[in-house]
Amino acid sequence: MLYLFGFERIGVAVSDIYFVDPNPTPGQEGAERGVRLELRRLEPGELKGSIYSARPITVDRPIWRVDLLESVSGTPGSFDRTHHHPGVKGWEPGRRVFDSRLSEEPLKWLAERLGDLEGVLDQAGVGRDEVSPADVSGLRERAPEIVEAVGRLLDTVRTAAPETPAGAESATSVRASWL
Repeated sequence: MLYLFGFERIGVAVSDIYFVDPNPTPGQEGAERGVRLELRRLEPGELKGSIYSARPITVDRPIWRVDLLESVSGTPGSFDRTHHHPGVKGWEPGRRVFDSRLSEEPLKWLAERLGDLEGVLDQAGVGRDEVSPADVSGLRERAPEIVEAVGRLLDTVRTAAPETPAGAESATSVRASWL
């Protein structure tokens, strides 16, 4: 499942994810599943036909990422692998940052961060000139709707049988997700 909330120059992409890290840090071994949210750059394309034609949209590089993950073998609702990546270099996320508040109250934490785009950009090392005032106000206004969608997707992931993607049983690296 993929949700995309678009504003003027940025968007929020949300997807379910199943992940097996091929080189896990100690304590992070085994499959993870949950919801990934990325703040992404958006770019509208030129019309390819008449004024009624569909418009291409480019969902470009990430600016910031939040992974609301749990170990597949762990307790649902534990958020034992939940973290965020405050910075992204090109397409590669920076280090995982574990924040106890994020694991304890993930949706509340997320709502606060989405309501403070300027703070997220500052932490990510991204200039505020990369977003418009419409992005800031739009994201702040729609943060409750985005958080609600994340909550629904988390519920779906948790209530579904912990499916292992085809061929993943013996794989040392798996990523099943839009993001």
